[in-house]
Amino acid sequence: MERFLLGCRAAVQMKKLAQIAVKRLAEVQHLESRPLHVVLGNEACDLDSMVSALTLAFYLENTSESKAAFVPVLNIPHSELALRGESVFLLSELNIPESSLIFRDEIDLHALHQIGQLTLTLVDHHILPSSDKSLENAVTEVLDHRPLEKQYPHSCSVTAELVGSCATLVTERILQGKPEILDWQTAALLHATIILDCVNMAPEAGKVTPKDSKYVAQLEALFPDLSSRSNIFESLQKAKFDVSGLTTEQMLRKDLKTISGDSTMLAISAIYMDLEVFLQRSNLTAELDSFCQAHGYDALVAMTITFNPHNEPVRHLVVFCPSVDLQNTICEALEYSHCPPLNLTPAPTPHPNLRAYLQGNTLASRKKVLPILRDALWGGNPGAMRTPSGKPGSEDCSQEQMDDELDKTINPLIPEMSRDEEEPVLPPTPMNSLVDECPLDRGLPKLSAEAIFEKCSQITIARSSTSPPQKKK
Repeated sequence: MERFLLGCRAAVQMKKLAQIAVKRLAEVQHLESRPLHVVLGNEACDLDSMVSALTLAFYLENTSESKAAFVPVLNIPHSELALRGESVFLLSELNIPESSLIFRDEIDLHALHQIGQLTLTLVDHHILPSSDKSLENAVTEVLDHRPLEKQYPHSCSVTAELVGSCATLVTERILQGKPEILDWQTAALLHATIILDCVNMAPEAGKVTPKDSKYVAQLEALFPDLSSRSNIFESLQKAKFDVSGLTTEQMLRKDLKTISGDSTMLAISAIYMDLEVFLQRSNLTAELDSFCQAHGYDALVAMTITFNPHNEPVRHLVVFCPSVDLQNTICEALEYSHCPPLNLTPAPTPHPNLRAYLQGNTLASRKKVLPILRDALWGGNPGAMRTPSGKPGSEDCSQEQMDDELDKTINPLIPEMSRDEEEPVLPPTPMNSLVDECPLDRGLPKLSAEAIFEKCSQITIARSSTSPPQKKK
């Protein structure tokens, strides 16, 4: 797998060289520039999307008679990978270097399509966002594990089956097509992903299907030394919410939602860290201020989440807002909320722009706090719910009503990185058309010809010296 990925990156760099007029053109005239067939995951780029793209591209490269180079592309900017802890962890465990991966901001799919050098396979989704609509006629295959919401022409091969993990469908394709190409590293990627998506294959979680179970068992039979299901699941779950290596800005973005009202934008982050530890971070107030200014937020509410020895959640709140009036509005809404009551106790903070609370009602997750904040921004009475008609609701508002209203008013900054803290800790199934406004709309980074040549040289050296992948001890 690692050798395959290094070869993919080299193919992409060669394609860039063919598109750029460089002074040293004579030095690369002998390089073959193959058309690219990109295997593209969804914009959430959770573990299932990433692994499905990597492994299906690996299979197609080893089985297709096409002259194209099959290249997996992770549908996020490179800088976003650090926010996906379970993916970073699994790649490290399986000795797959991050430098061998290709990210969406490292390849211009639209430019390739315009010159007729691109075909696409979509995995773990089948509807492109508006920013990629022009690429639809380049799609030749779809592999997804959710109901189809779009029809493709007969010339496009479509596989859509309701299983727990898209990686299950990739595993099926490999084992039914050419099982001899499957190595331990690729099998471990697929095996771990299916287990995580299917909640350790537990029927009570409602995710696993007979086909998921069948192919996990077959992978284990072919490679008996794969890690145990429990170890895989527990390790990936822990890695998913490990923020120890993240900056404050990355922590805030990892699990963030936004709400707006009356020309005010409010960010609400879930931070998996103890309140006191979070408040003691160096230059915290300055970093919060920079974060809000960079993204246009008028205020930020962070819910810190840890777990006690009985695995019960412990939740506290931090409110950052440079505007005293808006800060008072937000804090009063939280303090006087009765639907639900939060039972807040003020906690000391290092700066007047920062207010913190110990939350007595630890069952009140972020999903329940969001409607309180939304109502405050809409100018309603603190703690009162608004009905769909815009009228304040009663004190006995239902959770169903709160959830319905919430779904209409909140937006995740990073799709599918968020979760309701009361649900099982598993990566949610991405929806289609996840982002209508793609970060890549700002354009691709500027690369010099010298940088491209240097990277190609490094890849060539690495590829020639790469030994078969070994299991991490």
